[in-house]
Amino acid sequence: MAVNKGDEDQTEKPAVGPETEDLSTTGQGNVDTSVITPEDPKETSWLAKITTVLSWMPQRCRYDPENPPSFTLSMNILLAFSGTFTVANLYYAQPILNVLAEEFHVSYERASDIATLSQAGYAVGLLFLCPLADMVPRRPFILFLIWATATAWIGLCLTKSFEVFISLSFLCGVGTVTPQLMLPLVGDLAPAHRRASSLSVVVSGLALGLLIARVLSGIVANYTSWRNIYWLAFGAQYLTLILLFFFLPDYPTKNKGLNYFKVLWGMAVMVVTEPLLTQACIIGFLLSATFTSFWTTLTFLLASPPYDYSSLEIGCFAFIGIVVVALAPVWSRLITDRFVFLFSVVLGLAFEFVGIVISTFIGSFSVAGPIIHAIMMDSGTNFSHTANRSNVYNLDPKARNRINTVYMVFAFGGQIMGTAVGNRLYAQGGWVWSGISNIAFIGVAIIVGIIRGPRETGWIGWSKGWNIRKDDSPKTETRPPANNDIERALSSSNSPREESHPEGPPSSK
Repeated sequence: MAVNKGDEDQTEKPAVGPETEDLSTTGQGNVDTSVITPEDPKETSWLAKITTVLSWMPQRCRYDPENPPSFTLSMNILLAFSGTFTVANLYYAQPILNVLAEEFHVSYERASDIATLSQAGYAVGLLFLCPLADMVPRRPFILFLIWATATAWIGLCLTKSFEVFISLSFLCGVGTVTPQLMLPLVGDLAPAHRRASSLSVVVSGLALGLLIARVLSGIVANYTSWRNIYWLAFGAQYLTLILLFFFLPDYPTKNKGLNYFKVLWGMAVMVVTEPLLTQACIIGFLLSATFTSFWTTLTFLLASPPYDYSSLEIGCFAFIGIVVVALAPVWSRLITDRFVFLFSVVLGLAFEFVGIVISTFIGSFSVAGPIIHAIMMDSGTNFSHTANRSNVYNLDPKARNRINTVYMVFAFGGQIMGTAVGNRLYAQGGWVWSGISNIAFIGVAIIVGIIRGPRETGWIGWSKGWNIRKDDSPKTETRPPANNDIERALSSSNSPREESHPEGPPSSK
């Protein structure tokens, strides 16, 4: 199905036709969804009543196919804010792992399982929950996940059992995937020429979540009980839920009649048949491994001689994230939106590589090492992830949640590996050993980035030229006419492609 290029520059309106059904008859058009007229006795069951309550929304949030929601700065900030206080769930424990080890009477290495299982739960949620966002309305789905996670979070605030704590950490990690539902939503709502910069605002919100989680955790654990930070997180999640309930716009389901298991199989096919997605996923995996390896081992480094820092001092390291939050939109506007995405990816990797090398060999005796490492690594990771996402989102607009799921499953698989490998190497050889593994991760990522050019249609090579400016590149920066294997995988799930025309995605100009 071809896409009208004029529409792409505004928002990508869902196609109306037999594939998507008439919105006015599905409850997603310009109708009052707060009132459901029963068509048979079953509609009056308790399940139908609960569904009616959950699907209610303020008038301002209801979808109007004649006037779809415009992507404003306030909406961009709302989604960034929501991402901040949901992704923070994964990082409250990192600066206080030593405190948690003492509280639950376990070793440092055992305490690191809290961070590992949170990330493992997040990866599970990405794989099994995020694909549903291409099949169901996203507004109620997002609200339900936030409510369920916030409610389960109460157990973390109360339990005195380490086994229960790590189990609940895993379950809360599963539900903390709403930022990865919001990023594809930005891809749908934002005009094409502003997509990378709009995504960078939300990604900066995620970076701010890391900052807030670490700073608050360190401060609260230093002056009060560590449990208070978990109570604050509980309140922040419910505040986020309330704000989204009143302001998050509804958006109709983009695909009707998808089969869940075929969707999962289709994602697996994408990884082995789409060179661009494979390249981005491998880079994302290695970036994330480096990121978590550093931040989990940093706590142990700073809590040990010669530093012996308190939880407050360790938490203050998160203020370094302000640099990332400030630089990300500027970088995206000046570089990511102007040059081919691969250029921004490799540049971010090189920036990170330099910082890691410096830190590895001076960090064990000078605090300047970890500071340089954190600034350059967080910035480079943010730049590379944003460019990677912007690049792969062009593959198929109707499958953005699935594409984002594939990418983020790799990314959080990398986080799990980075946490496990980093902690094991730190326990055996200290800061230098874990740092050398990070150097290796980024070195391999740079190689993966440069062996395949930004316009290359195969797996390896630069056959389409070396020009890095978008203005001079052909319209398709992702691939030639649709790959038959991936097309069959997606079409088997009744997901017609919007952009399968040979000339590639519509121009963002």
